[in-house]
Amino acid sequence: MKLMVVDDSNIIRSKICRAHDTDKFDIVAAASDGAEAIELFNVHRPQVVTMDLTMPNIDGIECIERLAALDPEVLILVVSALSDQATGIEALEKGASGFLLKPFSEHELRAALDELTEHLND
Repeated sequence: MKLMVVDDSNIIRSKICRAHDTDKFDIVAAASDGAEAIELFNVHRPQVVTMDLTMPNIDGIECIERLAALDPEVLILVVSALSDQATGIEALEKGASGFLLKPFSEHELRAALDELTEHLND
């Protein structure tokens, strides 16, 4: 499956790129903000996206909404330090499929991605 990583932190982008399941996912793009994510999404059409919420230019909530409009089947895992429930609910309402709280371990990331994509293997 094609995976795109969206986070304004180079450290987090690198961590996700290192921690994903290499047998299951092929990282096709990494974006540092929502505007770049939309451009890269149109080029690479990933099935799965990890999405930060707090980013410059276009924030994660708006980016989720735009990506879901481009492809209603896209699976978006929000990876954010924002732990307030209202923001998480808004992200899910806009089209996100799951939520992983920062900081996270490699195991937690893999488990969240596996849970997000488990029905695709049926």
